[in-house]
Amino acid sequence: MKAFKTACFAAVGTVALAACGDAATSGGARDSIKVVGSSTVLPFAKKVSESFAQSNPGFNAPIVESTGTGAGMNLFCSGVGVDKPDIANASRRMKASEFANCEANGVTDVIEIQVGLDGIAFASAQGGITMNLTPEIVYEALAASPYGGEQTTQTWSDVDPSLPNEPILVYGPPSTSGTRDALKELVLEAGCKSNPDMKALKESDEDRYDQICTEVRSDGLYVDQGEQDNLIVQKIENNAKAVGVFGYSYLEENADKVQGLPMNGVDPTYENISSFAYPGARPLYIYVKKAHLEAIPGLKEFLAEWTTMWNQDGPLAKIGLVASPDETMAKSRAAALEYVTLDGSELK
Repeated sequence: MKAFKTACFAAVGTVALAACGDAATSGGARDSIKVVGSSTVLPFAKKVSESFAQSNPGFNAPIVESTGTGAGMNLFCSGVGVDKPDIANASRRMKASEFANCEANGVTDVIEIQVGLDGIAFASAQGGITMNLTPEIVYEALAASPYGGEQTTQTWSDVDPSLPNEPILVYGPPSTSGTRDALKELVLEAGCKSNPDMKALKESDEDRYDQICTEVRSDGLYVDQGEQDNLIVQKIENNAKAVGVFGYSYLEENADKVQGLPMNGVDPTYENISSFAYPGARPLYIYVKKAHLEAIPGLKEFLAEWTTMWNQDGPLAKIGLVASPDETMAKSRAAALEYVTLDGSELK
């Protein structure tokens, strides 16, 4: 059946899709765009979906689900056809292993579009615990085995005497989240590799290095709060001593409830993320199946809608998206409107 659906769908036409859909599902062809993936990208994708529905009354509103980046990539790369997603939202770039999985399952033409920037924000409740963090502090507080040793810290002052003598309690994303991946790469690994021994270990045993530098403690002081960043906001709002880790847009959206904590003395603000002065700045993406463009009604128009909304003064900026640099935005616009595909050679 899978081979039949793939061969059918290769014809990329509405009629062909209907034929494939009748064989693949009892419901026939799909007439709504299906989007899965990152909880960080979710509010932006929903905003674009609302605008798309208003601008294009002849099409159904897209169905946008929050599955987390990793799970979304697995669904996206599982094949082509009416029972597979058209788009994967991602709070990190696609991995080489995911691209290979896509190709193995017949998803051979993938369009990559960077829709903007976000930041890994550390925050506490308004009036709650405050401190100036650094990647080294965060690493030593959250690593399962800091610099290869035993994790013994219980309070922030155990990590650095200048910090509050309060218990470490951090609510953050799960291992399947792109936000967790960004936390590892942009903050934890940055703190870890400041140690000369860790730099040397990377050369001699990269697997051990990755484990030491990116594995998060599991003794209850870091609490995996699932894929819903709003739950993290709620947790820290109700506990003045807790710290949360989520996308900058959630900090912006809940500025009346939570406050950003500086990193290296730099606050998580729009300006600091757009200039990459803030250490946790990261790009956000959507990935699109080119094979679905002609077959799924409204998919081309939905991509075009993104390009009208991601500017610095656009609707997405008002809900926390940080606009990409001009050169990157131009490349993304070309991908969204001219359907330039990813060759995978730059992926890691």
